[in-house]
Formats: sequence, structure tokens, C-alpha cells
Amino acid sequence: MEYRNYVIAAYAVFVLVLGWDFIASRLQIRRELRNARMRATRGAARRPNSELSR
Repeated sequence: MEYRNYVIAAYAVFVLVLGWDFIASRLQIRRELRNARMRATRGAARRPNSELSR
């Protein structure tokens, strides 16, 4: 019984770290997708619209 508080604290830290890892990875995926969309938009804006302009 004397180790119960330490075990509870260890599980709490584990759950917090696991949650942070999940949230951080989701945020990173969202940021990378946004960057990819922005690169694609910039690339499309730079390309000529017709074959005659080459």
C-alpha cells in the first residue's frame, strides 16, 4: 500500500506523455499538409496556363 501513490503518479505521467505524443503528432501532420497545399498552390500559380506560352 505504501507504493500506491508512486504507481498512480507513474501511470498519470505515462498517460500525459502518451496524450502529448498523440496531440503533437496530429499537429505536425496538420502543419505538413498545410505546407504541402501551400507549395502546390504556389507551384500552380507559377506554371503557365496554356501550352502556347512555352
